[in-house]
Amino acid sequence: MSAFLWSQVLIAIAIVFDLISFQFKQRQKIVCCLCISGILISTHFALLEQWTAASLMLLASVRYFTSIFTTSKRLMFLFLTSAVVITVMTFVDLISLLSFGGTLFQTTAAFCQSDQRLRQLMIFGTLLWLIHNYFVGSPTAVLMELLFIGSNIIGYYRYYGIHLSMLNQNKSI
Repeated sequence: MSAFLWSQVLIAIAIVFDLISFQFKQRQKIVCCLCISGILISTHFALLEQWTAASLMLLASVRYFTSIFTTSKRLMFLFLTSAVVITVMTFVDLISLLSFGGTLFQTTAAFCQSDQRLRQLMIFGTLLWLIHNYFVGSPTAVLMELLFIGSNIIGYYRYYGIHLSMLNQNKSI
């Protein structure tokens, strides 16, 4: 099987972890699933020789694992700085900046104490990764990001949609 096909198989497995991640309420369970998914996605990008994305996703896995135990802003800044260094060292073209932008949002999200804020920031980061994956030419990765956004929105609505409706009703009274 070609490297491209293997990369698509890995993304298909990562999709499972991404979809279930945002169906949890506890942020620790969310980021644990994202940690596993990140390892698979990093390997996917390595197979496609997208070294900025592969390196940033490997960093993301370490970041998600770390954020299971802490939401320290100092560690968040360490991961943001590491992302800058990785991007500079592996920079090839503007596609590298898309993965970097997605990483910035998702790094900030991983260290949010609130799962609600985590979900909001993840949507923006995921949109940048979606565009990145389109330009890289990975159709399964594009599908993964679309499903990830959908799962995030469904989970957000399940936990916060009703509360938002109630707040809007109270404002009109």
